[in-house]
Amino acid sequence: MRLHALLLRVARAEAARRRASTSQVRTEEIDDLCTQAASDALMAVLAKLGTYRGAARFTTWACKFAIFETSTRLRRQAWRDRNVEPDESIWNRLADTKPHALRQIENEQLVSALHRAIDEHLTERQRLVFRSAALDEVPIDVLAERHETSRGAIYKMLHDARTKLRRALIDAGHGDHLP
Repeated sequence: MRLHALLLRVARAEAARRRASTSQVRTEEIDDLCTQAASDALMAVLAKLGTYRGAARFTTWACKFAIFETSTRLRRQAWRDRNVEPDESIWNRLADTKPHALRQIENEQLVSALHRAIDEHLTERQRLVFRSAALDEVPIDVLAERHETSRGAIYKMLHDARTKLRRALIDAGHGDHLP
């Protein structure tokens, strides 16, 4: 099928573009991943064919499915053997610049207040997801897969956690330091 061949070429191009983040993955694994991504993209295109409005060329519209599938798989592959459990050393890495003494003290107080707020105001699951996503920069789709939930559920959990943390930091007198 010509569409599958096109999607496979797009998947391989996306994998080549992201090669730096997958340098530890064997070429055979990347090729297999691209084949799977192209097949899944083809199934997604067929399933969503009724939503195609013609605003772009059909092949352009179809290729976005291959790019999405490939990038998602590559991200998951890159995080496959990495631990997503945050460790306590994250607090030492947050403020790594050397500002003026007063600003440094304020930063330390803010980081300390954030640490307390996370421990006191978030549920255990919110703490895990927040630390993983916001502090350790674990991708949302990797967290969703590891916790056997949807990306939407992870986004909602992050939103709720951030709302609680913002309120706790404001209540603790750190509102003027928040973005």
